[in-house]
Amino acid sequence: MGVATGPIRVVVAKPGLDGHDRGAKVIARALRDAGMEVIYTGLHQTPEQIVDTAIQEDADAIGLSILSGAHNTLFARVLELLKERDAEDIKVFGGGIIPEADIPPLKEKGVAAIFTPGATTASIVDWVHANVRQPA
Repeated sequence: MGVATGPIRVVVAKPGLDGHDRGAKVIARALRDAGMEVIYTGLHQTPEQIVDTAIQEDADAIGLSILSGAHNTLFARVLELLKERDAEDIKVFGGGIIPEADIPPLKEKGVAAIFTPGATTASIVDWVHANVRQPA
């Protein structure tokens, strides 16, 4: 792949059966207000749909919001699909109701960052700016 230009592109997704998307929308707006291009996929997305969207939209990162307790399965599947599609350059981060004990194993699998309740939008925006490619 060549060097990406333009603003950082982030797919914000709500995988699985979780129907609460207020937090995802708040994060999507914060990233957008910070100058990023944000593609919000809506509720009840499968990992396949999320990865397809990220690849089609030439995303630099995927942000998953998971409140359902299925974070181990859903993060792992998204990472697996990115690997299968030769798109491991797309960084995966996320947040939601994720127990502290589950965070180290998720990071070992390749999740770049996890934001738990109480994380500020500014800290998430700062993390994306510092850890996803720099805009041209």
